[in-house]
Amino acid sequence: MNSSFLAVFAHPDDEVFRCGGTLSLLAKSGVRVHILTFTSGQSGSCGHPPICLQEELGVVRTNELICSCQMLGLEPPIVLNYKDGGLVEVTSDVGVAHIVSHIRKIRPQVLLTWPPDGLSGHPDHIAVSQWAFEAFHQAKNEGLEELKSLYYLAVPESLAHDLGLKQLHSIANSEVTLTINVQNVWNKKMTAISCHKTQTGESPILQASIEKQIRFFGYEHFYQAYSSQPEDALLNLSLDLKET
Repeated sequence: MNSSFLAVFAHPDDEVFRCGGTLSLLAKSGVRVHILTFTSGQSGSCGHPPICLQEELGVVRTNELICSCQMLGLEPPIVLNYKDGGLVEVTSDVGVAHIVSHIRKIRPQVLLTWPPDGLSGHPDHIAVSQWAFEAFHQAKNEGLEELKSLYYLAVPESLAHDLGLKQLHSIANSEVTLTINVQNVWNKKMTAISCHKTQTGESPILQASIEKQIRFFGYEHFYQAYSSQPEDALLNLSLDLKET
């Protein structure tokens, strides 16, 4: 199988909390899964208590991302080192050009990113989502026929309601295109999350009951924003995913 997949995000740890299990399942089946991250997360938390100085955080979080990708079985991540929290200052042309360049190199069948609202409303997430959308269609217009589908991360309304996830923007359950049960790679996903030592204190769900953690981390949800084929391109990358 010569399948590849590109996920485009803003920060280290974006790759694991909402989609790490699916990415691991894809990699396990032989898909080459690539992560493109626009920042090194250098403006985020240094941990509780701090495990590094603020000026060291970008390097520390890049290493955390490398650790997470290794645990999930992904390709080494691509980190562009733009200013964390400052992607709104980057022009759309520049952001789009970065993504198109990597689409040309990687030749993915599927592109994954944040939804237009960033899921949490984070300006960096919203910027990356916009660039990925434009890059997807630019690459299609250039004739890159391998690229079939664009997916967004999603949180269904029922999950947001049941877990009280008021800080996340959810969508109607009927709008969720695909839900993957990732409990078969639970240990890999949770180990990858633990790689992000500086950030684990920022996620209240990690302090919740195991039942709530399974609801949140054990199932991953996606919305298919565009597809040039009638079949589900994400599932078609891996027969193993059809069995989850």
